[in-house]
Amino acid sequence: MGHIIADLKETFRRGNIFIQLIFINVAIFVIGTLISVSLQLFNQSATGIFDLFALPASFPRFILQPWSLFTYMFMHAGFMHILFNMLWLYWFGSLFLYFFSAKHLRGLYILGGVCGGLLYMAAYNIFPYFSHAVSSSTLVGASASVLAIVAATAYREPNYKVQLFLFGALRLKYLALIVIGTDLLFVTSSNAGGHIAHLGGALAGLWFAACLSKGKDITRWINGLLDSFMSLFKKKTWKRKPKMKVHYGGQTSRDKDYDYNARKKAQSEEVDRILEKLKKSGYESLTTEEKKSLFDASKR
Repeated sequence: MGHIIADLKETFRRGNIFIQLIFINVAIFVIGTLISVSLQLFNQSATGIFDLFALPASFPRFILQPWSLFTYMFMHAGFMHILFNMLWLYWFGSLFLYFFSAKHLRGLYILGGVCGGLLYMAAYNIFPYFSHAVSSSTLVGASASVLAIVAATAYREPNYKVQLFLFGALRLKYLALIVIGTDLLFVTSSNAGGHIAHLGGALAGLWFAACLSKGKDITRWINGLLDSFMSLFKKKTWKRKPKMKVHYGGQTSRDKDYDYNARKKAQSEEVDRILEKLKKSGYESLTTEEKKSLFDASKR
């Protein structure tokens, strides 16, 4: 058992950001399911516990549990719910990293979830159609976050083709339009809250990609907060920093710096060339080495 846990920790540590997000979602789902099963054995329900982390549509309830705007995007209602969300996150997370960075994906996951949740609460409190359900409705799921990633990728590379089972090749812009259009058609269905949240996530993805194309990263503040929070759990944060040592080097040190800068420049130029080829001819035109270079660059 110890070896399995160690392997999972190592896979999480070395995985891409979307792999880490999948691990977090699955771990929370498994723990929640185990708690629910354990309580059921004693004829108890875990509904009250899970409701603390689900996003309520009611503003008075939300004021009592504001953390739910963040926690709901890591909760899922069942196996099929988490399965499809994680498959979409895996497929489009890997594609997203060809055009954006890992920090962009992490920040957009949170931004998409927050925007989806806010639109869900706003819609349920604005439109009379939902008035009867405001007090009892809650929202869970990573769908809004995933749709933000899908929409941002489609905005960045609208003509990029993806292979869909039974449907064949489809351009990203059409896939995004189909998904968003479906959500619009079902905003009054039994899962109205979920479809509204999807729209909020998709709008967040388009907002992010449009701003980034103009040089403005709207996920910067989210990543700054996450980095500050995670730094609290790093051991080196609590250790006294050693005194700085100054080493005086001669020509050898300068040569090393020059070689390093030259290698970085060459790598950057190669990635730019591959991205230009990707934009013009599509992913399938890349050689195996080019795909590997692009994948390695996305992890840096």
